[in-house]
Formats: sequence, C-alpha cells, structure tokens
Amino acid sequence: MKHEGKALAADETDTNHHRSPGVASVHTRAILTWCAIFPMVAIGMTAMGSFAQEWHPVLRALVLTLVVVPMAVYVVVPRLLLLHGRLSRAAHDRKLRREDQRAVRKLRRSAPGS
Repeated sequence: MKHEGKALAADETDTNHHRSPGVASVHTRAILTWCAIFPMVAIGMTAMGSFAQEWHPVLRALVLTLVVVPMAVYVVVPRLLLLHGRLSRAAHDRKLRREDQRAVRKLRRSAPGS
C-alpha cells in the first residue's frame, strides 16, 4: 500500500485510518501466530512425553522449539496470513459490491421519470 509517496508497513494505516485489504494488523498477526504455535506445542509435548519424560525441562523445551519455531515461521504462519488475506480481500470486495448496488438503486430512485 502506498500513500503520499511512502510505502506503509503492515501495521500502518493511511491518513484516513484505512489499511490495505488483505494486510493483517499487528494484532491479527499475533493471534494467527498463537493459533499456529499453540497446537504444535501441544502436539509436540504429547509426542515427546513418551520418550523425553526423564529429560531436563530446559532440554525438552530446546528440542520442542527447534521443531516448532521454524515450522511456525516458515510454513504455518505464512499460510495462515495468506488465508487471512484472501478472506479479508473477499470481504472487502463484497462490501464494495454492496455499496455499488446501493448507489445504483439510489440513482434509479432519484432519476426523473421513475
């Protein structure tokens, strides 16, 4: 998104406080990241429970994060952000179509002879 010759970061808005459709806010990115990491940590802890029970907690955390963090950063979160972007753009497009339809109906009603 560009505004007044300056590119905006994902969590920035233009002077009208609008964000480009499909660009997630910092809050949305935080929620999507949590949605990616929590299930992977829960599954990882459950899977490691059978063989890592005797390990020191720090070692278990290290092994778990060696798997979870790269998967989240490079695979899961980008896909969730793509999905969010598609849904956001689709919702924005539906909103614009509804506004166009309302404007057309209003013009038809106000046209002389109707």
